[in-house]
Amino acid sequence: MIKLKPFTQNDFDKLISWITSERELVQFAGPLFSYPLTKSQLNGYLNKVELIPKKIIDIESGEAIGHCELNFLNEYPRLARILIGNEKYRGIGLGTQIVELMIDEIQKVNSTDKIELRVFEWNKNAIKLYEKNGFIIQPKSTFDYKYNDDELWTNLYMLKTI
Repeated sequence: MIKLKPFTQNDFDKLISWITSERELVQFAGPLFSYPLTKSQLNGYLNKVELIPKKIIDIESGEAIGHCELNFLNEYPRLARILIGNEKYRGIGLGTQIVELMIDEIQKVNSTDKIELRVFEWNKNAIKLYEKNGFIIQPKSTFDYKYNDDELWTNLYMLKTI
């Protein structure tokens, strides 16, 4: 079991330790941050009113195991910047719980009938998770993202009606 708690300055070092490459940072955060991730960048992140960062806590151990963000910048609230940073918690079925908790938190802030997210097309496990949880790819809002001038990553837009 997991829960979401506010992401604070006390969590900066742990999040920074989970991001070990530029590729991981771009997969996690898109163009919001530059590599290497720094406390200065995260301080600025905490000041963005439309973004509500959360840490993902394992209830049993009390340990922060990941990060996610409730994003209110767009027409519909967005699930964003989801990362299970502690590798021992990956692949054990926490994804659905994270998605459900994030949707519950979004509804507390802004009752909505639609929730969106973006995911890179090569992240097949995440896409399967989101589809299993009712998100549908919206091809008209999909675009290519240029990574390092030599790779094109397809950025999928997914939408869920609540």
